[in-house]
Amino acid sequence: MTIEKYLSWRDENGEAFTPVPMGGLSLLNDRILNKGTAFSEREREELGLRGLLPPHIATLDEQIERFYQGICQCSSNIEKYVHLRALQDRNETLFYALIDRYVEEFTPVIYTPTVGLACQQYSDRFQKPRGLYITSKNIRQMKEMVHHFPSKDIKIIVVTDNQGILGIGDQGVGGMGIPIGKLSLYTLGAGIHPGSCLPITLDVGTDNQELLDNPAYLGKHNKRITGAEYDQFIEEFVYRIKEFFPNAILQWEDFSKANAFRNLERYQTTLPSFNDDIQGTGSVALSGIIGAMKIKAEKLKDQSFLVYGAGAGGVGIAKQIMMALIKEGLSEEEAIARIFTLDSRGLILKHRPGLDEYKKLFATPKPLTDSWKVENSEHITMAEVIANHRITVLIGTSGQPNSFTPEMVTDMQRYTKQPVIFPLSNPTSKCEATPEQLYQWSDGQAIVATGSPFDPVDFNGRKIRVGQGNNVFIFPGVGLSALLGKMERIDEEVFTIAAYALADYLTSEDLESGSVYPKIEKLQDVSLFVATKVMAHYDKDGRSEDEIREKIHKWMWKPKYLPYKAV
Repeated sequence: MTIEKYLSWRDENGEAFTPVPMGGLSLLNDRILNKGTAFSEREREELGLRGLLPPHIATLDEQIERFYQGICQCSSNIEKYVHLRALQDRNETLFYALIDRYVEEFTPVIYTPTVGLACQQYSDRFQKPRGLYITSKNIRQMKEMVHHFPSKDIKIIVVTDNQGILGIGDQGVGGMGIPIGKLSLYTLGAGIHPGSCLPITLDVGTDNQELLDNPAYLGKHNKRITGAEYDQFIEEFVYRIKEFFPNAILQWEDFSKANAFRNLERYQTTLPSFNDDIQGTGSVALSGIIGAMKIKAEKLKDQSFLVYGAGAGGVGIAKQIMMALIKEGLSEEEAIARIFTLDSRGLILKHRPGLDEYKKLFATPKPLTDSWKVENSEHITMAEVIANHRITVLIGTSGQPNSFTPEMVTDMQRYTKQPVIFPLSNPTSKCEATPEQLYQWSDGQAIVATGSPFDPVDFNGRKIRVGQGNNVFIFPGVGLSALLGKMERIDEEVFTIAAYALADYLTSEDLESGSVYPKIEKLQDVSLFVATKVMAHYDKDGRSEDEIREKIHKWMWKPKYLPYKAV
């Protein structure tokens, strides 16, 4: 039975209720069904809870405020994270009701930037297992593992092999914090029932020697498997997912650059899947650039782009910019010519020996740079590109703090009064420049967005809201539309549509405040808007956007308590 049908039972009077097949301590230990102190007198009697709870019957609102006051006593975000995760493990409904009420305050706690530290401290702070931990030793027992898993109605799976966790690299089994966090945002943003979400970590070992030397480390104490052994493991995983969860959407998360592109390309047509680091990052960045064009009153095709950091996110951004330029009338060749990419070795040139396959599409032909004034023609720096070529949009995904300089901004302003500059690296300590610096260097003219949350900046009496280019504005809506639209393939076009949808959601108030992204408190409405636009684009039944939106909205789970009846 699907979760939707399970939650929509009606009694003889037509009132909704939830059938409960357990009672006593088993019910109190069930994170999906537990209400804590909110069980009614009838429920306590009928479900064997008499004497197992304090006598006061609390409302959901009372529970939210009590827990909120308690968490406000925590001295750090990592302490708040631990308390929130503990709540999530014992009462999912209360957890999501709390996060929904204080979404702006707690989203940075349950995900970036706090989740990075949580991954680093995973083994030391381990409380309760969640999801599936798959290794090369147990992968052939997946049928048995799935059989024992509490929910069979899985709709969204987020999987990581833990190698490219945020900006901090290989975290071994501790990377499980990422799928857990991402799925929390699916429920919060897209209303996907928590019982339909499955986090998975692929523990293929770790090359993090500090973890291997730590006796408290909970993962496999061996180096990572690589090459053909790794590829065979991934292939076996994908086909077992297809067998056991045939209706689920699979999201690849925080794989190394090479594996991220290879896995996506190899299995994109095997089952509906996408990589948020590549496609989601590209989509949210493109949306911010489109928003910046609204502020500048200029066209996207008249810009020139530099992406510093040619990993999964950087190349994903370049691809989405290319898709948008083609959509706006340029040929693929013309679009690529407007995009420059740099990595740790400088401008990526086509003739570079040993160039990674995923970097080749946006490599620059050397003849274009022959007339440039540079110190070393084989290692052209970011500053030299900006000094020699008309760059109007600068994107940072390098993880290199303080790499944007005042001179770069000055050079950009030779070509455009309002340079678009997005230092998107996470966490905050990895940011290429702070918003305050960029506003100072540009005399308040730069259009800025960041990957991490920043407080508003006061500049010359003007309060500027710094938009956060957070993938959470994209992936819940995309996953929801793919799920309800029964997509067989989730390709780049889907994310381009999502990017334009997110930009369409911006209000005049957002743009006037200098922000190219909505406020995080609008997350669920944003996700609904994005999902509606994507589904409408692919709809074959001639339904209006209003009809599609209503269907999606009715489907979305809301964190509230229904009456329980024993079955």
